[in-house]
Amino acid sequence: MSRRERHHTELPIPNGWFAVAFSNELVPGEVRRLHYFDEDLVLYRGRDGTPRVLDAYCPHLGAHLAEGGRVVGDTIRCPFHGWRFDGTGLCVEIPYCERIPPKARVRGWDVVEKNRMIFVWHHAEGKPPSWDFPAMPELDHPDWTEPRSLELKVAVHMQDMHENNNDPVHFQFVHANAEIPPSEITFGEGGRYMRMVGKSQRVTPFGTFETLLERDSWGLGLSAVRIAGIPGAGLLMYSSTTPVDRGHSHSRWLFTVTKNLVDLAGEQFIQDLSAGVKQDLRIWENKVHRARPVLCEADRYLADFRQWARQFYSEPA
Repeated sequence: MSRRERHHTELPIPNGWFAVAFSNELVPGEVRRLHYFDEDLVLYRGRDGTPRVLDAYCPHLGAHLAEGGRVVGDTIRCPFHGWRFDGTGLCVEIPYCERIPPKARVRGWDVVEKNRMIFVWHHAEGKPPSWDFPAMPELDHPDWTEPRSLELKVAVHMQDMHENNNDPVHFQFVHANAEIPPSEITFGEGGRYMRMVGKSQRVTPFGTFETLLERDSWGLGLSAVRIAGIPGAGLLMYSSTTPVDRGHSHSRWLFTVTKNLVDLAGEQFIQDLSAGVKQDLRIWENKVHRARPVLCEADRYLADFRQWARQFYSEPA
């Protein structure tokens, strides 16, 4: 194992809500194979339209439920011997037996569909969800554009990606900003929520304004980035980053702008944000994680973030 691989496997997989699919990727009756949280999973959408996630392997003889498994009503049927499991993971039918063994079940995962994504709750100790996250009204508002999506799979631990939100200095050196934006950080909602706000002057088709770059986070996986301060116009980037394992992450982004802005500057906003993510990608995929980094006085937001991030781990991070 290389030094870089060793550094990233030293960070555990965090607890929280994480997207495992875009909503429009899964129609009723469809089954998908997943691998997240270093676990093999099966995702399916029942005939009632509800998405469900289970551990992948049948407790009978170990068949993978996504490899030939079929949706029957609101259950999934094992391709090997036809055992059917509901969304909690309980076996509800063995077609050739009347009695179902008490241990005939697989783990069912807590699932929420919100903000055009399907989210799963992961907790290393198996504890149930202890916090929630808000809906993004812009994603379905008639005055906003149909969201544009972007996906990236990155060979880095997700915490290193999230630290970007708390590192205003890197905007000058990685993204060629003219200056380091003055910023403030606050915490709320039982400690699970964090906000970072930076001020800057922006030239827009509506004039020059002092705008706010608002970066909201819920746990280590969910973020919303908004640009506020342009009268009558709005921009939103919403993202979920999910741990594949300790050294790999899968990010999903949605971009939307108000319709009155789309032809004037909206497309440029989306392209700039997408390009910025790709600029970060080279850094992420070639860095190591420093558990005890040497910080300077300009890194106080990073220190605050590291302290905040600890609560999302069952193991010491």
